[in-house]
Amino acid sequence: MPTVAVIVIGEEILSGKFVDENGPFFIKRLSALGADLRRLLVIGDEIDLIAREVAWASAEYDWVITTGGVGPTHDDVTLESIAQALQVPLVEHPALVQLLKDFDINLNSAALRMARVPEGSTLINAGDGRFPVLRAQNVFVLPGVPKLMRKKFVQIENHFIGTPPTTRRLYSAADETQIAAELSAVQSEYPQVAIGSYPRFNEDPWNVIITLESRDSTAVEQAMAALRSVLLLVDGPAPEPKQ
Repeated sequence: MPTVAVIVIGEEILSGKFVDENGPFFIKRLSALGADLRRLLVIGDEIDLIAREVAWASAEYDWVITTGGVGPTHDDVTLESIAQALQVPLVEHPALVQLLKDFDINLNSAALRMARVPEGSTLINAGDGRFPVLRAQNVFVLPGVPKLMRKKFVQIENHFIGTPPTTRRLYSAADETQIAAELSAVQSEYPQVAIGSYPRFNEDPWNVIITLESRDSTAVEQAMAALRSVLLLVDGPAPEPKQ
């Protein structure tokens, strides 16, 4: 399955000026597509910091996604940082320069910041006349504005298709200490299933939520049956109505 790191870039997120919407989007969307999100972090607009994280993630995972820092202002340093991470120079891309002209944007130094990209980058254009998605080696560069980012991601999500996992939940009124041995035994019997235990407080009638996840749906159902046979379970919340 494709492995992915997502790097959300922006001091405005770290300072609390804006709430991060992009990270939660990728958690849900990549799982639905069947990709494995292995790393998700939020960092500020610091060239060396961004470059270090991108370089590490690019070497470690199949794909890296960055969001934010691609505009014309002084704090938009993502493209410069990615060039540093990939050890290539920044160059003006003729297609982006032409696109700025098509938008009747004055080609001053601020505007041209958006046309300077890591050497060897490719453009993924949906044919809608808007700015394309930039790919530099295995790094996709997306805008930070959540609504625009989601529209752009649609253009590249075919790169992240795998087999979505099967997930299930069980609920117990016991404390974790009372069920730890049983969970451990079933986990040993079904190593291909990720079994998690998450305590909850004041959510009567359950004290623990147990999750099961695997791309082997048969193993998930078998592990579920095994847990049901050794644990005293209670009903969970009613499923949310479909929209």
